[in-house]
Amino acid sequence: MLKKLLATPNDSTLTVARLILAVIFFAHGSQKMFGFFGGRGVSGTVAIFQQTMGIPAPLTILAMTAEVFGAVGLFLGLLTRIAALGVLVVMPVAAFANHLYPNFFMNRTGRQMGEGFEYHLLAIALIVSVLVRGAGALSVDRAISAAPDSPAMSVPAHQKSV
Repeated sequence: MLKKLLATPNDSTLTVARLILAVIFFAHGSQKMFGFFGGRGVSGTVAIFQQTMGIPAPLTILAMTAEVFGAVGLFLGLLTRIAALGVLVVMPVAAFANHLYPNFFMNRTGRQMGEGFEYHLLAIALIVSVLVRGAGALSVDRAISAAPDSPAMSVPAHQKSV
């Protein structure tokens, strides 16, 4: 089971996708959780999510946690599929919560009302690629799963089939 979870090809394109996702999700999560990059921090984020979208505090904290720790897992390539699943769950909520993003295109020029969800779709596509294929090259998952006779990968004698 663990071997299947960690298995990944030696693919540098997956590494690029994983690292880009890690940087983006860490930036967004750290705005919410730590107040970095002009963010509000935990209390400000919880308040604004409750007021504008009606999202309860525990779910807001869960989203922040998924973004920050998911980003760390993605960056390291450690339990990458679990990290990708965590950030994947955040994306549909981010795109469609309370109809905040009623348009397809992002509002780069400020000429339309609201924002678009094209960014969210791109992120979902990258996340699904990593979720399905794994962390790729230069990842802890690959190092563990490719190691011969790794203790984490060995099957106890009583579980081996005859």
